[in-house]
Amino acid sequence: MVATGTPRVLRAINDRSALELLTKHGPLSRSQLVKLTGLSKPTTGEVLSRLLADDLVVLAGTTSGTRGPHAQLYDINSGLAHVAGVNAEEDRVTAAVADLTGRILGEASVPAGPAAGDDPVPAVQRALRSAARRARQPVRSLHHVVVGVAGSFDASSDQVLYADDLSGWGSPAVVRHLRRALHIPLTIENDANLAAVAERTRGSAREIDTFTLLWVGRGLGLAVEFGGRLYRGATGGAGEVGYIPVAGPSATFQDAIGSDAVLELARRHGLSGTSADVVLSEADDEEPFLQELARRLATCVATIVAVLDPPLLVLSGPTCQRGGDRLARLTEAELHRISPFRTPLSMTSVSADPVLLGAVDTAVAQARSEIFAAVGADPWMPAAPAPEASA
Repeated sequence: MVATGTPRVLRAINDRSALELLTKHGPLSRSQLVKLTGLSKPTTGEVLSRLLADDLVVLAGTTSGTRGPHAQLYDINSGLAHVAGVNAEEDRVTAAVADLTGRILGEASVPAGPAAGDDPVPAVQRALRSAARRARQPVRSLHHVVVGVAGSFDASSDQVLYADDLSGWGSPAVVRHLRRALHIPLTIENDANLAAVAERTRGSAREIDTFTLLWVGRGLGLAVEFGGRLYRGATGGAGEVGYIPVAGPSATFQDAIGSDAVLELARRHGLSGTSADVVLSEADDEEPFLQELARRLATCVATIVAVLDPPLLVLSGPTCQRGGDRLARLTEAELHRISPFRTPLSMTSVSADPVLLGAVDTAVAQARSEIFAAVGADPWMPAAPAPEASA
């Protein structure tokens, strides 16, 4: 379908399209942009000239390994903005500073939790300062900061809810104090939701726009993506599956497959270890232990797929990552035994810290949206005319 409108509107549409393609595919030549946009060579050349003049695009070298003259490559200007992602965990806070392409330039972790003080604001500040120093960027220059927490953020009250395992984050004023301390645009997001963002941008869900991700660790969380958008619920609490009651000796799914329950189950099977992570790392030959854990996990998964019927459910979080593909296979087999649903299960393919990466990617996306809006916040609608000067 050919876009129609005034020349200014069409220029805005073409410029925005080129920026989105460069963001998605990386450095591109003019001929590659011609193929991807469907625009003519002269029009594509005009688009690139405008974007270069506006400093939104930079020259990124030339093509190599081809016959004939090498073509000039273009890419978005990664230095237009820097952002930060933060993963606030029970015992530490990790921050990463990245440029507009999502490339991480500096990362740092600092202790957190009761031993470091009940107020999480100083820990976040220390982590950000250290990461920014390594990235050689002033903290105050950051365009946006996204903080991931093991809880739900209620935007209407500006509070973190259900953060039972995060010291200080349950305080009604903590988010307000953090905004005041940072003086930087701030977003608070659930850790499972951010892990789903990382799965969409870097992992096994890159080719689909609807899936669910079950995070299993000290706590449980479910991220639900519909059409490329996260569903958060009325108060941000969508996906708090740890609170779902279950029959039997366990009162909730949190009691059945949270990290404390995994450690207790391992000890019942004669396994030693100081944490669920250690036990799972050493449980390769412990089929009965893994089988029982898979049964518990499959019960939780069966509840989810019966309600949502997603095309894919990704297993993530420390418990699932430590259990690996073997735990995923056992869980899928048990799911097929107890449920008529044949939802495919996939172990996360994001091996690094998915919450931190999801926070970075979310911050990058927000910065790009605001910066590229200079090309036309709503390019399909002409801007309101400036008021005439009075005589």
